[in-house]
Amino acid sequence: MDKTEINQKEVLKELQQIPGIGKACSLDLWQLGIRSVADLKGKNPAKLYSKLNSITGKQHDICMLYVFRCAVYFATEKKFNKTKLNWWYWKNKSYNE
Repeated sequence: MDKTEINQKEVLKELQQIPGIGKACSLDLWQLGIRSVADLKGKNPAKLYSKLNSITGKQHDICMLYVFRCAVYFATEKKFNKTKLNWWYWKNKSYNE
């Protein structure tokens, strides 16, 4: 295993600490160039969603946008409202868009 693979595994593990982010979503974030939770701080979830669609060449389920909103909230805020750590909370709400 080379250094890049080890680094990717470490990054994916860190990203999976974000509520709502599992293996598949952490790989999506990796594709977007996200290498740490801190990289999401202040990002625009709608732009992340659009970029993911462009990179993969397919329209992802809109729930991915809600997951990105939750992830940016998690990365940006110092204190959390527990309800806002559920990706579905962000269905009809925006965060930093």
